[in-house]
Amino acid sequence: MNNRSILSWSISFILIILFSITAMKSCTRIDAGHEGILVKLYGSDKGVQDVSLVTGRVWYNPLTEDVYQFPTFVQTIDYAPFTVNAKDGSVFTVDPTISFRVIAGQSPKIFAKYRKEIGQITETTLYNYTRDAFRIQFNQYSTDSIISNRQSFEDKVQMALGDALKREGFDLEQMTSGLQYPEVIVQAVNLKNQAVQQAMQVENELKVAEAQARKKIVVAEAEARANDLRQRTLTPLLIQQQFIEKWDGSTPLYGNSPVLFRNVEK
Repeated sequence: MNNRSILSWSISFILIILFSITAMKSCTRIDAGHEGILVKLYGSDKGVQDVSLVTGRVWYNPLTEDVYQFPTFVQTIDYAPFTVNAKDGSVFTVDPTISFRVIAGQSPKIFAKYRKEIGQITETTLYNYTRDAFRIQFNQYSTDSIISNRQSFEDKVQMALGDALKREGFDLEQMTSGLQYPEVIVQAVNLKNQAVQQAMQVENELKVAEAQARKKIVVAEAEARANDLRQRTLTPLLIQQQFIEKWDGSTPLYGNSPVLFRNVEK
């Protein structure tokens, strides 16, 4: 075998290896629950193709293109707490949790705008939208109105955040504010609840005392009626009858001579 043949064989071998490596890297599989997008890395048309890649196996040129996957299932993220001022200056703490998903077919638009993967967008862009939604609504409410209309307040925050995310290609499924009142407000509410509980306790004690007093009055009135009835029914004949019923057979002595009955009318 001459040198030219060896060189040709070596080049062919290298090309086969390069082709095999390229073939292995130029194919990827889009996982279920994800949306794949094809990104051009070079040229004036650098960006995202108009058509989103469906779930399945995708072939691409790894030298000039890349494939990203965006999850389309619902994701939940618990952001770190932050503080927001109400209209009257009170400081509230918000510890929000949101559940969202990428709207089907919107992955190319999202990537073309932010040039980031979904994890980075979640930690930056969506977090900023969440803070802004709370900040704007807090600036329209006083402390008292937030406390007395909390459900309405949170509904407006969720609606504003949902509209903002939808414009960016996301669908907001659920939002929990984790709203925490200022410590001064918490103490005031606790003192108010304590005062209400004490007032209820005093009221209950008064009701018990009134009931006991009424009971004593009823007993006294009944005793008085009974005494009055006894006094009206104690006639001389009745007294003599009771005397006979209780007599033990011995003859009582009154004065010098024994008598059976004593005149009770005198």
